[in-house]
Amino acid sequence: MGDQMKFNKPTNEELKHDLTREEYAVTQHAATEPAFTGKYDDFYDQGIYVDVVSGEPLFSSTDKYDAGCGWPSFTKPIDKENISGQSDQSFGMLRTEVKSKNAESHLGHVFDDGPSDQGGLRYCINSAALKFIPADKLEEQGYGKYLQLFN
Repeated sequence: MGDQMKFNKPTNEELKHDLTREEYAVTQHAATEPAFTGKYDDFYDQGIYVDVVSGEPLFSSTDKYDAGCGWPSFTKPIDKENISGQSDQSFGMLRTEVKSKNAESHLGHVFDDGPSDQGGLRYCINSAALKFIPADKLEEQGYGKYLQLFN
């Protein structure tokens, strides 16, 4: 089923109903949760992280590391096709905003200060933009193709 899942963005009314205020602010208005407050900052269970809006697979726990920045950090996306990036010059900084491809949810930013032995990137992502799918639930929730990451 995982290969045939469709990842569509719900209507704004549905989003306001289904998401928490913080999830809505982060994903729809590029807000940022306060550092060290997100549920996935210090979280290392095996599984994948999907877009809280659409369910698009975004990151794997196998690529997660503690960057000490206060937000979940990953060395790479689970599938580059599910991520888009664009220049962001807000707050007087030049950086690359990371969005989910289909739902266009704001996820966070990518920086070039990640582990050099793993490509050098640090995807700094808001917990509020993510939903965690445990490795032992991947098949039943339609993400069975990602089980190979944990065998």
